[in-house]
Amino acid sequence: MNTSSSSHCFTMWGLSYAIRPYPAPTLKTSVSMFTAPRSSSQLSVPQITHHYHLNHSPFVPEVIEAADSLYSEFRAVDDLVACNTSRVLKAFKNARVGSHHFAGCTGYGHDEAGGREALDQVFAEIVGAESAIVRSQFFSGTHAITCALFAILRPGDELLAVAGAPYDTLEEVIGKRDSHGMGSLKDFGVTYREVPLAEDGGLDWDKLSRALKPETKCALIQRSRGYSWRRSLSVSEIGRAIKIIKMQNPNCLVMVDNCYGEFVENIEPPYVGADLIAGSLIKNPGGTIAPCGGYVAGKEILVKAAASRLSAPGLGVDCGSTPGDIMRSFFQGLFLSPQMVGEAIKGTLLIAEVMASKGYKVEPLPRVTRHDTVQAVQLRSRERLLSFCEAVQRISPVGSFTRPVAGTTPGYASEVIFADGTFIDGSTSELSCDGPLREPYAVYCQTESQVYLNSPLQGGTHWTQWGLVLEETLLMTNVYPYHNRDLIMIDPHWYIGNTLSFFIAVCIILHGMLTVYSVKSSQQGSALLAARDRFVVLLRRRKLKLVK
Repeated sequence: MNTSSSSHCFTMWGLSYAIRPYPAPTLKTSVSMFTAPRSSSQLSVPQITHHYHLNHSPFVPEVIEAADSLYSEFRAVDDLVACNTSRVLKAFKNARVGSHHFAGCTGYGHDEAGGREALDQVFAEIVGAESAIVRSQFFSGTHAITCALFAILRPGDELLAVAGAPYDTLEEVIGKRDSHGMGSLKDFGVTYREVPLAEDGGLDWDKLSRALKPETKCALIQRSRGYSWRRSLSVSEIGRAIKIIKMQNPNCLVMVDNCYGEFVENIEPPYVGADLIAGSLIKNPGGTIAPCGGYVAGKEILVKAAASRLSAPGLGVDCGSTPGDIMRSFFQGLFLSPQMVGEAIKGTLLIAEVMASKGYKVEPLPRVTRHDTVQAVQLRSRERLLSFCEAVQRISPVGSFTRPVAGTTPGYASEVIFADGTFIDGSTSELSCDGPLREPYAVYCQTESQVYLNSPLQGGTHWTQWGLVLEETLLMTNVYPYHNRDLIMIDPHWYIGNTLSFFIAVCIILHGMLTVYSVKSSQQGSALLAARDRFVVLLRRRKLKLVK
């Protein structure tokens, strides 16, 4: 056995076992039935037969082929999950987390049982920071980032965004758009510049090496892509950028928007010199369980300043109620985060593999190492973007009967459509997707799995939920020929021995198509078209062959 280890991780798959840790790498195989032995007693015990696998895969062939081809990548993700789980577990043990830390408090929060302090300690150790504040009173990642920026910047200072334009919701915080007189950074005399991205979508190292000025007080690095068609940044790239920034201006503080990046690698930005990071608990670090909240972590003096912006000078981190079961949700969600993020990464790999095989432009590319939990797909038209989001909503556990509609959303300049049949309102750490209705009409898929809080055993769904979603999205985005409202022919060899089913299928499909043709511009037509598509999928699973 190899006994060497890394400072941050270990290789689980390097261990040698007599039994394979994984089954054969294919979704096409099935496991034979297991029959329980008959009891030797005189009592009559019925024979129990367990069907461990269905005879037919629930996935369309494109998903099966993609999942089989990603076997090695999925194993590497499991290595990452094991590494990060070990890191989280160590932090929990060092903070001596106990059940008494789960107790809530009301009012001013002065009688809190130590849960806030323990949670802050755990989080700071996990991300490699001096200090952290993790609170339910942060109601979004934008709110946490705003508190951090206002903690750092003063009138006459300059904020420099080094990874192109920031996320849409920060534009009004900075004062770039529609926020005059509302207390933006610009209103308080803070100036702003940004360094455009390079042609390849990454940081422009040459421009960055000449970008800092004496008055530049804070450099903002956005780790994830946001709504920009660009690469997400690795922690290594962030570390390189920090060195370049500090060489030009050692007094410049580096703030990292860490949303969607937590636990995607085995280290976080404070390990490579970031002064502050901030993010949301209804994304990665909440593990799909946290019902609200956000965090700021980094240098202790800066974290205290951010806490004063959240509350008030003099109050800092030692106040604020946490009623009900929120603290337990925070601790449990944080512990489960590496597993949930692992499923998210597998989901991004699957989406990229399937959609790229159908000719769509994707970012990141298939099988490329991930640095966040977002997969972007260029759908190239407004109609496809709307259809994709409708398909995701239809396969969601909550609100599957609803239809997402594009509209204006606070903080966004363009119309945005969201598909989020989630247990936590707005939780992008659950399976969801969204996108602005503007060129290139890209959809941004956040691919973690849902945790069912009311089940007897806590746990999340699998990456396979995206496998089910992709079948619907391929239908809705005109990948399959029978979705183009063309005539459909059915392979005549199929109906031998299935005469009644064949007759019913023909009647329903033709009736649905004729009705759709007559009212295809109305809402009823859209509903009938969707019903027809779902029925065709059902027939497809029963090995009905459909061709143009």
